[in-house]
Amino acid sequence: MAKIPELQEKYRALDKELNLQGEEAIDTQCLLAFEYEYPDQPSQVSMDTDEFTALCPWTGLPDYGTLKITYTPSDRVIELKSFKYYLLSFRDVGIVQEHAANRIIKDLVALCQPKAMKISLDYKVRGGIHTEVVVEYPASSS
Repeated sequence: MAKIPELQEKYRALDKELNLQGEEAIDTQCLLAFEYEYPDQPSQVSMDTDEFTALCPWTGLPDYGTLKITYTPSDRVIELKSFKYYLLSFRDVGIVQEHAANRIIKDLVALCQPKAMKISLDYKVRGGIHTEVVVEYPASSS
């Protein structure tokens, strides 16, 4: 069995150079929207997934989260398969949680110009700290 100093040395050797990608790897080109035929009918669209993953920009280790999106369509609706491919493009991107949530809302608002949108990105506990990031469009004035 390894002694503490020996194990500490082995532990330090675990640090590996991981190939993190920057935000430019996020694929907004795959996002599609289609015409919403009922823009005058008050509606709310909700989507969620517990399969969101990106990488910690400092350690390169994966962060996992549950993403919830609720929006009021204007004249376009987000196509779901393209949205899944968009989310998959975050898989190798080094991005902090707060930036990921804001990047997602920015991209989706640009895509479909909703009347309103709210995103919650609830990350799994890491280092004993639970984090949830909530962003809204239009931004709420607090």
